[in-house]
Amino acid sequence: MILSDLLRRPVFAADGEYLGVVVDARFALDGTRHQLLNSPRLVGLIVSPISRTSFMGYERTGVRAPALIAAWFRRRERGSFLVLWEDVASLKGTTVELRSRATLHSPRLAGDGRVEG
Repeated sequence: MILSDLLRRPVFAADGEYLGVVVDARFALDGTRHQLLNSPRLVGLIVSPISRTSFMGYERTGVRAPALIAAWFRRRERGSFLVLWEDVASLKGTTVELRSRATLHSPRLAGDGRVEG
């Protein structure tokens, strides 16, 4: 499967509740910091109940200026969340279904792969 197969797929909780669509993915690089060709590992999927397009990483940067652009990014990402890959139960047809005890995290992810609360 390639990433474009996951983007824009609707996401449902285990009880069938619609949560939003996949707009992006989070990867972590395993290995030492300055090692060439670190192995990327899929950490999870960014799901948005509002937007249908990728945030292009801006949800992790804390954009503050210019004020108009910062406000636009905050509004665009509101309500989005990170679903860890291990919380994905299945990819049925064109949808993503989560496990019954899936935890929804902040879309912000530390550079070392840890989920920030």
